[in-house]
Amino acid sequence: FQLQFVSGSVSQTNLAVPGRSTKTFMSEGRWEQALSENPDFILIQFGHNDSHAPDKPEATDAKADYRQYLRRYIREARAIDATPILITPMVRRAFDATNRIVESMSPRGRPLETYARAMKDVAGQENVSVIDLYASSRALAEKIGAQASADLASTAGDITHFNEDGARSMVKLVIAELFDAEPRLAQFLVQL
Repeated sequence: FQLQFVSGSVSQTNLAVPGRSTKTFMSEGRWEQALSENPDFILIQFGHNDSHAPDKPEATDAKADYRQYLRRYIREARAIDATPILITPMVRRAFDATNRIVESMSPRGRPLETYARAMKDVAGQENVSVIDLYASSRALAEKIGAQASADLASTAGDITHFNEDGARSMVKLVIAELFDAEPRLAQFLVQL
């Protein structure tokens, strides 16, 4: 369904793979494959798997290697004349008794919000556009509430992954911000 949000002669390649972090996407050669596509723009979103417990192979530290990997993605994208656009991780949909999102993490993991903040910091330092999906997905989840958010889950009780309706909701949030984040893409985006 990715093409329904663009118009005109646009070619898209989705090389995302579940369970990857800034570190493992690179170490498995997937980033090299992405660069070999010679894209004009590269949307880069990581954070959920980076925030796993430190003993996990995909884990990174938001204050250290996560930032270093993001800088490398930016540098290497620019080296092939592609425009990198960072997208913060979307919020995990864990609610408190007042129907507000609470920071949630995997066992011994680290707060996801620190990865969203780190990505925004790097974007500012590197002069790269960033879409704050963490903030917009939090606003959406709190607006629709815990039950409607649960209805967007890929499986019952999953506060991270989405079914098709949930994925569409996240794409709409990204598209809405992409108009401002990268005006050169506006002519190819479907106004939602």
